Amino acid sequence: MARLFSRLHRDADGTISILTVFAVLVLVILLGMVLNVGRHVDGKIRMQNAADAAAYSGGVVLTRGMNTLAFTNHLLSDVFALTAFMREARDGNSASFAPRILAAWEPVGAVLTTSGLPKFDALGRAIIQEIRLERDLVDTYSEWSAAVSARVLPVLEEILADELIPEYQRAVAATFPDMAQAVVLEIAARNGEPDYGRGRMLGALWRTSGVPVGGGFELASPSLDVVDPVLGTGPNMDYYRDTAIAQRERLARRYLEHWNRQSLSMFDHEAKMCQFGALWRSFTCGYLTELLEDEYPDFNLPFVIRGPGSEGVATYRRSPERSSGGSCGCKDPPADEAETDPNQYLNEHFTFVAVVYWDKLPETLPGLFRSPIEADPQAYAEVRVFVPTSRLVWQHVRPGYGGGMPVGGVPGDYPDIGGGGEPAPGDDAGVGYWTVTRQRVPTEWTLLNQHWTCQLVPCTQRALPTILSTPPPLPEFLQDDIVYPELYDVDGEDIGRISPH
Repeated sequence: MARLFSRLHRDADGTISILTVFAVLVLVILLGMVLNVGRHVDGKIRMQNAADAAAYSGGVVLTRGMNTLAFTNHLLSDVFALTAFMREARDGNSASFAPRILAAWEPVGAVLTTSGLPKFDALGRAIIQEIRLERDLVDTYSEWSAAVSARVLPVLEEILADELIPEYQRAVAATFPDMAQAVVLEIAARNGEPDYGRGRMLGALWRTSGVPVGGGFELASPSLDVVDPVLGTGPNMDYYRDTAIAQRERLARRYLEHWNRQSLSMFDHEAKMCQFGALWRSFTCGYLTELLEDEYPDFNLPFVIRGPGSEGVATYRRSPERSSGGSCGCKDPPADEAETDPNQYLNEHFTFVAVVYWDKLPETLPGLFRSPIEADPQAYAEVRVFVPTSRLVWQHVRPGYGGGMPVGGVPGDYPDIGGGGEPAPGDDAGVGYWTVTRQRVPTEWTLLNQHWTCQLVPCTQRALPTILSTPPPLPEFLQDDIVYPELYDVDGEDIGRISPH
């Protein structure tokens, strides 16, 4: 035994096996660490991608809600204009006066034909022929417009009588925030597949005031910062009602002029003797005034945007028709709104934060690795809804080329005859030139602008700690036991230093 123990320290049999065991153990620990880190990084990227996609998708839905309200505001004004147009087509007031005017031309033509002078004789015959042609044109146009009015006018009057467009707008203002919230939940759920044992990923869209978008909060403070001038409540409603009335009248008269200019083109250029175009315009304007001031003075009003002056949150400038003594007679903005900081208002009412929530990732080798944070992981992103400024673009200019001339047709579908303009002097080839200019798109912050868009922006909200620490009061979150961080003693700047997204 003594000799056996004396040789033991020089015996190397089995040494490799022992070293292999320790090496494999270390490699397993390193592999677990690599897997853990990789899975956590993958989860973080997936959550941030989900937050970005959720914020942008929710912003797109809200943007579409704003554009839908703007479009229906135009549609409402166009319905007023077309109703006035079709009422004149039904009653035919212009057609009853035009024959008398043409009859007054007949003695003039007869006198000129007996003048004995060739030029006056030809003029007299032309007048007599023109009388017959214009009389036929008036009769044909009146029959056509009356036939269209018989089909279209009852529908238009029912739309106005039942306030179908304002009812649809109220549904849009109430539904689109819920749609945005549903989209955020769906985006989070899709980005959470496969879940790798973490359960489903949830998402919520918040306003910067710390209130979720949609749900019962819309009754007290709507996410789409718009005002219903008919059923809306709160301060400054007289101001919003005056704004809506002025916008409706301005748009309706503009659309009526478009309808008249397009459909009466032949009377404006080729058949002026009968004065049918001027008569038609006068009667349609009278019908429109009756609709706006007598039949629907306080109903069928377009939605307006709530904000500083309701005309320029970003630029904070009132358009001419909103100033005192303007063409539409609107009042000045209320004092409390006129003094509002536009940037602060933009952050509070047109900026939203999307947050995604996911259970903790099951650790690889949980006996060795453990997350020191008790709360479940979260990721967030911010989106802003706004009207962009005009962009600089290249524009090709061909001086001297005229446009086409509409010559009538079914309302809304007018054929166009080419202008056939000549090249400008010095441009023998008619090629023109390129220049840098701004896009001709509306940039006003109103619900008459259909160019609302959204953009992801850095999250710098002061209410971010409150948003991250508050359980979303949504039904989907009641079924999940999510642990939220306690960040009530942390401000937004501190979170920005930790997670500058």
